[in-house]
Formats: sequence, structure tokens, C-alpha cells
Amino acid sequence: MSNLLETFEKQQIEKLTSKKRVPAFRPGDTLKVTVRITEGSKSRLQAFEGICIARKNNSVNSNFTVRKISHGEGVERVFPLFSPLVEKIEVVRKGDVRRAKLYYLRELSGKKARIADKDRGDEADQYEYIEEADPVEETKTADTDTNVAEEPKAEEVEAKQVEKKAEEAEAKPAEESKAEAADESSKEEEKAAENKSDDNK
Repeated sequence: MSNLLETFEKQQIEKLTSKKRVPAFRPGDTLKVTVRITEGSKSRLQAFEGICIARKNNSVNSNFTVRKISHGEGVERVFPLFSPLVEKIEVVRKGDVRRAKLYYLRELSGKKARIADKDRGDEADQYEYIEEADPVEETKTADTDTNVAEEPKAEEVEAKQVEKKAEEAEAKPAEESKAEAADESSKEEEKAAENKSDDNK
């Protein structure tokens, strides 16, 4: 049962991450999360930039918490990692911390709440956006279509070859009979000529 759930969740994750890229980030990194907000019949994109203070890795239910200071007040939002409403996640700065949960930042303000930068180099994305997935499928289907279309052509060619052979076989006896008729007519003409020469003598 657990294997079925795991495979299903993996399929759902692949489906949700096929059209967007999820970068590798950790607590302490400054993130810019672009969220789609629907108001009535209209929808717009809104950016939420802050420090990632926590991550929860639980397959499809994975989420991360982002905290920022807005007008002197601390604001925290929990974003589902694979939500279709989360359009884009960007890593603005990489932080150097030694904890997995940075809840202590709630009690700090000003310079005390700052996190030092750390250059971790270029990290591979956690989930990459694969653009070639759809074209590959289309080319495969196109190839199969061409193969399917080629098979009847090959059969038609074979049928034509068989017909040509049959026609050639029919044509050969006809040619032979024509040649025999020509030989007979030439023999008759020779006999008639001989008879005429005999008569003249």
C-alpha cells in the first residue's frame, strides 16, 4: 500500500514540477516567491520576499515558511512547495546558518536579526523545468505515424512487384506466340516464293 502511495505521489510531483523550476534553497536563504492571486474574474502576480526560516519535506505536502518585516511588523507565510499558485521561487541571497529552524528570529529585530551571506557556488535545481518533454513525445508520435504510414506503402510496393511479375509471365507466352506466328508467316512466304519460282520455270 505504501509503495502505491509513494509512486502516486512521485507522479503528482513530476506533473506539478514539469512546468516550473524549483531551485535548491535552505533555511537562512532570502527568497522571492511569486504567487498568483485571483480576485473575482481577474488574476495577478504578487511577490513576497523574505527569509526562509523553516522547511518541511513531506513529499507532496512539502512546504516552507518565509518571514519578512513589513511596516515594522513581522509577517510569516507558509507556502506549499508544489502548489500551482506558486508561480516562481527565486533565491536572492544565500545565508550562513547552523540551524534547520530559525524561529529565534521572531524575538530579534534590527541588526541582531541579520544573517551573514555564504557563497555556496552554483547549486543544481531541486526540480528542473524540462522543456524537451513535450517535443520528444510529439516526435515519437510523429515517428510512429510515419512508420504506420510506411507499412502499407511497403505492402503496396510488394503487391505491385507481384503484379509486374504476373504481367511479365503473361507477356512472355504472348511474345513467344507472336514470334512463332512470325516464323510461320515467314515460312509460308518462303514457300509461296518457291512455288512462284517453280511456276515461272
